Parts: sequence; C-alpha cells; structure tokens
Amino acid sequence: MLADLEELQSTALEELARASDPEALEAWRIAYLGSKGRLKGLMPKLKDVSREDKPAVGKRLNEVKVALESGFESRQGELAGAADDGPGIDVTQPGTTLPSGRRHVLGRTIDEIVDIFGRMGFTTASGPEVEDEWHNFTALNIPAGHPARDPIDNFYMGEQEGSRTLLRTQTSTVQIRTLENEKPPVRIIACGRVYRPDTHDATHYSMFHQVEGLCVDRGITMVDLKTTLFQFARAYFGPEAEVRMRPSFFPFTEPSAEVDMKMKIKGEWQWVEIGGCGMVDPNVLQAVDVDPEEYTGFAFGLGIERIAMRKYGISDIRWLYENDVRFLDQF
Repeated sequence: MLADLEELQSTALEELARASDPEALEAWRIAYLGSKGRLKGLMPKLKDVSREDKPAVGKRLNEVKVALESGFESRQGELAGAADDGPGIDVTQPGTTLPSGRRHVLGRTIDEIVDIFGRMGFTTASGPEVEDEWHNFTALNIPAGHPARDPIDNFYMGEQEGSRTLLRTQTSTVQIRTLENEKPPVRIIACGRVYRPDTHDATHYSMFHQVEGLCVDRGITMVDLKTTLFQFARAYFGPEAEVRMRPSFFPFTEPSAEVDMKMKIKGEWQWVEIGGCGMVDPNVLQAVDVDPEEYTGFAFGLGIERIAMRKYGISDIRWLYENDVRFLDQF
C-alpha cells in the first residue's frame, strides 16, 4: 500500500507539471482527485492493511492527498498568471494616439468674430435669452400692433409684472440693456442664441446665433458703419472680400440696409446676404435717455451660422446641431 501511494504521488505530480492549459489541468483533477479518481480508488485497500500498519498507511494517504491538492492549486495559479500576462510590450514602439477634442465649429467662429471686432475696439456684452416685451420690442421702436409681435413668430412663455416674456428673437435686446446702464460713447458686440419658430430646413432653424454690433458716439455716420463691416469682411474672408449694402427697413434703424459680403465659395467669389444694419433710430436712443441731437450710432446684426457655413462650405444648418462626430471632426 505504501509503495502504491509513492508511485501514485510521483506519477501524479509529473503529469501535473505537463498540464499546459486549463483543460488539461481539469482532466488531471478528475483523474486523480475526482470522486472516481485514482486517489479515491486506493482507499478501499485500507481494509486489507494489517492493524499494525494502518496508522502509517493512513497518515501517508493524507500526505499524498494534501500534496496533490496543493500541487493542483499551485499549477492552477501558474496557468492563470500566464494567461493574464498577454503579449509583451515593446517600449521602443510609438505609443497609441488617442483622439483629442476640439471646439465646435460655431464656438470657433464666435471666438474668431470676437477677436476681429476686439481689435477694432469693440468690447463684448451679453443679455438674457428670456426677455420681456419692452427690451425685445417696445424699446426697439416696434409698436404694439406690429406683425413682429405676432405669437406665430415668437416663443412666448408667460407673463411677468404685466408684460409677456418670450425667448428673444434678436440680440438687438443687448443694445437696449447696454445703453440703459452705460452712457455714450459705447462700442460693443454681443454674440448669442436667438429663437424664432421657423420650420427646420437646410437654411432655417428655430434656434440660431447672431452677433450684434453697436456704436454710439458723437458724429457717427454710415461711413463708419460700412468701414467697420468692410474691415471685418477683409479680416475674416480674405483681402479680396467686399461689402455692399442694399436699402431695406428695420424698425430700430433709419436708414436701414441688408448687408451682402463677397466671399470665396468653392473657389469662386460670390455675393452672400449675411445680415442687416443701419443707423440707430432716434426713437431707440430716446427710449434709453440718450439725446439723439447730440449722439448718433450704428448697429448691425450678422448671422453666425451663415458666416460659418459660408466659410467652411457647410450646406445644411441642421448638421451643426446633430452632434455627429464624423461631421464635426472635419473642422
């Protein structure tokens, strides 16, 4: 019996050392430690061992069992460790390049616009996106019955202190808030979101961005307005860009004009409507206690999406808001 145990331990440990994968190790466990394994198969022979030899044989049987179980656990750990190691790392090879984020094309365009006008002496101003009728209409010389106030063209939200509130339809509201708190000379631009209930298509969206410009001082004329827009066009679209103004009407400017800029699109120079402008209407200045006999000013509003789409060749405004990384990574 002792000889059988010695032979069993020696053979089992040799085969255990040759088990090179989890499947072979499991087969070894079943063969030697399983309920029908070789170790269990020796136990019935204990009844044939003499009374005097049974203590020594029983002790040796337990030692063999402990040796096989310990060897199995050790080999199991070795194989698991080898599987976790994986292929070695060659530290001399270039590292993996991770993707990096970038500014959204609209954010970059706003930064560029602010930088250009900043070099011309304009400071930035801001105002709330939820406005009252005074700042969005009345102070901008838009009377009570004007079609621009129609609910079909605005996002009205409720009533506060006797006045309806709405999502602002233009950044011109910042003109009023600035002149309420600052007296001329004033030279500011305001970039921000505006809202109109337009049907979404390639060139319209219910939320978009405008840059509003305002300059109020003594002796300001249309020449100053056109020069400012001309300098912006040259700085942003290139030295061959041009500006032209077409007569138009806005309640808050007089005279008023539509602004076209000549820019290169797909290799060809084209005229593109980019916004509106004009001299600040005297009624607007009076609404904020600025004497129109002493001060004059100009204002302009440019569509930021239009500027970005023309510069980067984007043909559908909706792409700017779909957050498709494949599209945004192009800019």
